[in-house]
Amino acid sequence: MSALERVDYRDGDTALTGWLARPAGQPRAAVAVYPTIMNVTPAVEAKALALAERGYLAFIADFYGEMPADFAQSGVLATALRADTAVYRGRLAAALSALDSLAPGVRQAAIGFCLGGQAVLELARNDADLAMVASFHGLLETARPDDRPIRARVLVCHGDADALVPRDHVTRFWEEMDAVGANWHFHSYSGVPHGFTNPNPSPATGAVFYDASADRQSWAAMHALLDEVLG
Repeated sequence: MSALERVDYRDGDTALTGWLARPAGQPRAAVAVYPTIMNVTPAVEAKALALAERGYLAFIADFYGEMPADFAQSGVLATALRADTAVYRGRLAAALSALDSLAPGVRQAAIGFCLGGQAVLELARNDADLAMVASFHGLLETARPDDRPIRARVLVCHGDADALVPRDHVTRFWEEMDAVGANWHFHSYSGVPHGFTNPNPSPATGAVFYDASADRQSWAAMHALLDEVLG
């Protein structure tokens, strides 16, 4: 396996930069990795490389077409991106198209962290052709709740002390998934805050803390579901 490779792609007029981690042999599946609100970070790069070590072609998506200068700017960029749900989902789908061009015909899955966790749930709500999606400390709210069956298997790994995801967001998400007959798993880790997969969180965010146990358990849950859906 080589280091991450730069992949240029587009969403309409917006130039985007993805990063690809290749496995040693033929990929078992292609996994789109949606990063945090800060776009690609060392922690997300490490997750993509870990997927490649397990035989997956992993592609880190680009939310904005630029790297935020700081956490404050990332919030501005994310707010603008999510202002129109159709635009947001189109940006997310552009990464899947880019991944398909890199591995035509290879089955796809998607995982995401924080904003990326919300992103993969938006893809599932939009009926993306994915074997499964896994959200790690992702945002659960949506401007467009689903009203049709979801074909992807859904895994949500959530810190129960996540200050960015109130309990009512959790229950509304459960009800939304049940209403459309989704096949979903929800793992909640007691006392665990937002950002639990990032060993080096930015102090600027204030509410993000690493939890080694939740990181290990959630990663294992993702691999278990991948094994199940891929056979």
